[in-house]
Amino acid sequence: MKKPKPAAPAPAPDLSAFPITRRWSARHPGRLQLYSLPTPNGVKVSIALEELGLPYEAHRVDFAKNEQLTPEFLSLNPNNKIPALLDPDGPGGQPMALWESGAILMYLAAKTGRLIPADPAARWQATQWLMFQMGGVGPMFGQLGFFHKFAGKDFEDKRPRDRYVAESRRLLGVLDGQLKGRDWLLGDTYSIADIAVFPWVRNLVGFYDAGSLVGFDDFAEVKRVLAAFVARPAVQRGLLVPAAAA
Repeated sequence: MKKPKPAAPAPAPDLSAFPITRRWSARHPGRLQLYSLPTPNGVKVSIALEELGLPYEAHRVDFAKNEQLTPEFLSLNPNNKIPALLDPDGPGGQPMALWESGAILMYLAAKTGRLIPADPAARWQATQWLMFQMGGVGPMFGQLGFFHKFAGKDFEDKRPRDRYVAESRRLLGVLDGQLKGRDWLLGDTYSIADIAVFPWVRNLVGFYDAGSLVGFDDFAEVKRVLAAFVARPAVQRGLLVPAAAA
């Protein structure tokens, strides 16, 4: 009796309709395609992908070369920001492009049924904290970084900087209160809310070197959970994606 022939491998998805693949070619077109940089917003998605164990291919968008302004990148994200994602197996099995880091986190959680609670009330609470990061933590910490580390540090008038210091402290206080007696923002459940918030906290005290400025030692609960977050192996891997060009 003849052995049945093994099934032929499925054909690779056709991503030719997406001009971005002409500049950043997909060596593995069946995998999620991530266009990013290791910034607080960028690593949200790479950390989530690492936590979920989803196969993906990372492409570095070089802002020093203004690659975010090229027609190929703008064809995927007209807002010329990272991260952006191309899923060859989107809804209905069709390729789909998506941008905005918060939207991508919600999409990956919905796609896999992980990193977000199944309970409807808890799911909305995860969304609440995600929006808290998108509308508060990210913009305020980012502005503080500008006025403390970048061009704004040379401004003689320190009132703008001080305004963002005060608002960053307020936001850290909100987080500190939520985390008291909890492992993560939603209690025992690690979620996209944590993945959204803690890269920005890490950036505030690390890259921006603003820990002393905001009195970070006053927020013991945030410090505790930040340490637990960065100790996760998937987080450590995701923080390095995409790797710098050799």
